[in-house]
Amino acid sequence: MTLMRGQRDPLDDFSPRSVGIEGVDKTVHVSGSGPAVIVMPEMPGISPDVARFARWVRDAGFSVYLPSLFGVDGAYPRAGEGGSVARRACVSAEFRAFAGGGTSPVVAWLRGLARLAHGECGGPGVGAVGLCFTGNFALTMALEPAVVAPVVNHPSLPLDDPGGLELSDEDAAAVAERVARDGLKVLAYRFADDRWCTGRRFAAYRALLGDAFDGRVLDAGSANTDPPSFFRDVVGCAHSVVTAHLVDRDGHPTVRARDEIIAFLAERLGVQPE
Repeated sequence: MTLMRGQRDPLDDFSPRSVGIEGVDKTVHVSGSGPAVIVMPEMPGISPDVARFARWVRDAGFSVYLPSLFGVDGAYPRAGEGGSVARRACVSAEFRAFAGGGTSPVVAWLRGLARLAHGECGGPGVGAVGLCFTGNFALTMALEPAVVAPVVNHPSLPLDDPGGLELSDEDAAAVAERVARDGLKVLAYRFADDRWCTGRRFAAYRALLGDAFDGRVLDAGSANTDPPSFFRDVVGCAHSVVTAHLVDRDGHPTVRARDEIIAFLAERLGVQPE
């Protein structure tokens, strides 16, 4: 699907569903066939770039579940509207955006979505791809046994602690135990010089997970230099490796990162590459 700059994505190749888990209903956009992968949106929502990444995953042989967690689905990420969405999410009871808050409560709902998706799609398990505000959620979702392929992209929470992991002590210990017990690997990406996802944060992941954490860092100079205004004016640095700052050109480092993520999902979920 090709969109003009600034055009809203209609998401009309996805089927919107209202999914209720533990009394909480959220819209989830579903498309594709094969093992399930949950692609969580980055701030400020399911932008055309997030949907583009979800389509790449879908077209590689997966059923994609794209939950609406904040913002306007399909909206182009402009600075003013995106800033308002970010401020609302930071004070929402569903998210723990700042240090000391522990694990965000919305992760329990996402674990339920993983169980549902696994039941619907079968296979060895479910992939979970977090982006920015939801980056770390892919890891904490691994407390659900169905999640076997967590991908942590440029995790930005907690916003006020560059070395924090947005995890309660109890959940951190449980995640480390699950990863070691089941031989999980955690794939992660960030740009160098990202002020929202720093080297200190990746070091904290490695301290928790050891060699199971595969943190990959791209040169900041490889980022798209003309992202949407929210990323230019609010984010203000190279940040979103496979969405807003991706350069869609064969052989580009960000495209290689996208392909590595899809290969990781395929390996863990038993999908044969085309």
